Amino acid sequence: MLFNSNAFYLFLPIVFLVYWLTPRRFRWGVLLVSSYYFYMSADAQYVLLLLLTTAVSYGTALGIQHTESRSKKKFCMGAALLVCLGLLFFFKYSNFLSGTVTALLKSISLPVSEVTLELVLPVGISFYIFQSLGYVIDVYKGKTRACAHFGKYAAFVSFFPLLLAGPIERAEHLLPQLEKEHSFNCDRAIEGAKLIAWGYFKKIAIADVVVSLVDVVYDNVTVYTGLALGVATFFYAFQVYCDFSGYSDIARGVAKLLDIELMTNFKSPYFAASLKEFWSRWHISLSTWFRDYVYIPLGGSRRGEWRTQRNLLITFLVSGLWHGASWTYVIWGGLHGLGQIVEKMWNRRFPPKKERRSVIRVLIVFCFVCVAWIFFRASTFSDAVYVLTHLFEGVGNPVSYVKAGYEAFRTAGLMQSTDLKLALLWIAVLLAHDFIELKQSAWAWLGRFRKPIRYVFYFALLFVVLYSRQLGEYEFVYFQF
Repeated sequence: MLFNSNAFYLFLPIVFLVYWLTPRRFRWGVLLVSSYYFYMSADAQYVLLLLLTTAVSYGTALGIQHTESRSKKKFCMGAALLVCLGLLFFFKYSNFLSGTVTALLKSISLPVSEVTLELVLPVGISFYIFQSLGYVIDVYKGKTRACAHFGKYAAFVSFFPLLLAGPIERAEHLLPQLEKEHSFNCDRAIEGAKLIAWGYFKKIAIADVVVSLVDVVYDNVTVYTGLALGVATFFYAFQVYCDFSGYSDIARGVAKLLDIELMTNFKSPYFAASLKEFWSRWHISLSTWFRDYVYIPLGGSRRGEWRTQRNLLITFLVSGLWHGASWTYVIWGGLHGLGQIVEKMWNRRFPPKKERRSVIRVLIVFCFVCVAWIFFRASTFSDAVYVLTHLFEGVGNPVSYVKAGYEAFRTAGLMQSTDLKLALLWIAVLLAHDFIELKQSAWAWLGRFRKPIRYVFYFALLFVVLYSRQLGEYEFVYFQF
């Protein structure tokens, strides 16, 4: 069930009413039943994997807490890692590994045939497995207590707003909220409705519109050169941002309707003045997960400069592999890891001034991120290389460079698209919102204006979403991860 589907527009009000009409002590049950229904409507054949992951992480966490034996704790921890990561590896990486091994053997002239399994990647598996593993690891480290109530823990793992694409919540933050008895909070519900509307604006009015231009170019990159490739890459940067952060905003808004607070997953990432800052603003729940459960266990920054750089690179390579079973994702992660290493070395040699945010530094970071997005979006490694090597073809003659790009889009029928032209305006609105968010809540800033002005904005936002929705339903990008 997509957040932007008619089924969800009916599902959410029903859950909202049933949840608040149910006695407080049973509301966790409403969340559990609605979450499993929500997941089964998207991927019913794999609901048993969700249940298995829940049962294994629940049982091993209890086993860790109820034993004093160090060896038994390690056994339980190992069992959770084996089952959960084993499931993730089998469904997501088995064909990738088979193809890689086959290619290596063929490169040394060994006659082998690739073994490919007909597998469908279960929706949301990377997210709920990481959330479950984070819980078990936290119990093992003594950061949180194991949940004794299986039903409430199952609601934590399967909580429907975040089930398919995050944010990846920590048990210490979300579990207590699911265990306590809630009272309806009108102000929080209004905040939730605003977040939902803003999330739909990002997804429907921007991401689902610019995808037409991005797909035309990236699905057949060798037809295009120069500016056409650059414009498509620029639009993809906003497609992936608005698609994913839009999902996160909707998820947070839906949770607020139920008086539950989810962590903020994006904070104006394209205004970051360094790659390190970018990753403190982009997909925060995942970047902090890798920091706490991969980078720090590897040694973090505690064992000298060389090991710090090694740990940083390994973490980003693993992060790239988490995103998809393809070398293009690994390269994307590696670029960000290497970028941060170079950035750290540069900053030691030329310490940046902290007084103000440099426009030049922001633009440099944005351009680097866009270049890395090429590997993230390209269908194959060769496609990514083609884009990189033809991106500036003809730039020595700026007039011809622009004309060639214009002609390419005109031939594809994109220059006549009113919706794409409007998308540029909505991107400007998005950037204005994110710029305000650097220092304060954009909604709080809007609240300073008189009611008529605020309501004009609210109705305009609603109109834009409803108008853009006629262009069709598109699945969220991160469902594939």
